[in-house]
Amino acid sequence: MSRMGDVLAGFHAAWEFESDSVLIRYERGIRTPKLLQALGERRVPLAALAGVTLTTGKRGTVVLRAEPRAGADPLMEAAAGQLKDGSDPYRLVLPAERATLAEYYADELRPLLAESGPAERFLVAAPETPRQFKAYDGKASFDGKAVHFRWSWTGASTAKWKAGDQSFAVADLGGVEWRSPEVFEGHLRLLRRDLAGAQPTQPDQDPATVVFGLGYGPVHESLPFAAAVLHAVRAKGSAALPAPAGRRDPADIAERIRHLGELHQAGLVTDEEFAAKKAELLAEL
Repeated sequence: MSRMGDVLAGFHAAWEFESDSVLIRYERGIRTPKLLQALGERRVPLAALAGVTLTTGKRGTVVLRAEPRAGADPLMEAAAGQLKDGSDPYRLVLPAERATLAEYYADELRPLLAESGPAERFLVAAPETPRQFKAYDGKASFDGKAVHFRWSWTGASTAKWKAGDQSFAVADLGGVEWRSPEVFEGHLRLLRRDLAGAQPTQPDQDPATVVFGLGYGPVHESLPFAAAVLHAVRAKGSAALPAPAGRRDPADIAERIRHLGELHQAGLVTDEEFAAKKAELLAEL
């Protein structure tokens, strides 16, 4: 490996290479995507990475990307492939003239990445708690032990008003479902263990879901929130979520493919990305 403490700086971020990890620091400038600004910095253990690639980017740039292992990062697990390239915390964009240097670091990293399969547990730290954000139909907060939804009188449905404000202990949850507010209507659904998949299908009718609207629940607020909850749920040893190495619920796979198709139709996912991700999801059946 290169000398410990070596730094490779690109647009919006800099990677510092350590003996067993990569410390990624994100800039706070106005051009830096808000999600990266919100993350601040992240230490990614080499054990959490499956590979590293170097590709040609746009407008005279190259892109160095670390490939996280499935199940290693709660943020990426919660995102479920919905992040735009610019908000991908594992991408480092550099001027094309630095391609040789970037390839050098990629070559140094590759022999150290011994793991490629799904991780048995999260290896990257989750966003810190407490966290909160304002959705279209209510306010969500998480103190590390329970998630609280307080409904808005202007946005919440009648069903949610009848159910009243909600509190969900981490121990009662099996996971989370996050849908990006950047594509159609987003939401954050808490998957309750006692319902075992029988929750209402419409997010605006489900008291365990907050819905994102225009200007509400942006990615840099709602996704770290979802990741923090997911990390806490996994830490409790929830049996409701399938183990990374096991087979996934076919209904969940079908829903993921449906949403992927929506991203593809909206032009946010290329033909190649759509085909590759669909094949990956089908392979989990």
